[in-house]
Amino acid sequence: MQDLSILIPIFISAIFALFLLLRSFKRYMGMTLGQQMTALRKKKGLSQADMGKAVGTSGDIIGRYERDEVKPSIEVAVKIADTLEVSLDYLVGKTSLEMDKNTLKRIEEVSKLPADAKTQVFLVIDALIRDYKAKQAYS
Repeated sequence: MQDLSILIPIFISAIFALFLLLRSFKRYMGMTLGQQMTALRKKKGLSQADMGKAVGTSGDIIGRYERDEVKPSIEVAVKIADTLEVSLDYLVGKTSLEMDKNTLKRIEEVSKLPADAKTQVFLVIDALIRDYKAKQAYS
């Protein structure tokens, strides 16, 4: 159990970051793949040409994807998601949750914990969520 006490502050910060991400990225829901690509590319400060080089295609093709004139193959879509550092689900609008790599790593670490440790982590997370919601209700 002492090992778990070391992990709790890490998970607390991850949950806080998750709440911030959820609030700030709800605006991306309902976008087309092209609109999502455009918004994320601009957020990262990449030109279409830069994005094309990173993905292994041209800036012109990226422009066609962003205008929703053509859809990328699954292989190219994965490269685009990797370049933009988002999940494929987020890129195509299947989820509104954009997760940074550090948060994702933390969640993967939780999934590897033994069942009793996971239970403890989830109890802490549940308490933090409850407290956050209560604080928001009184704000």
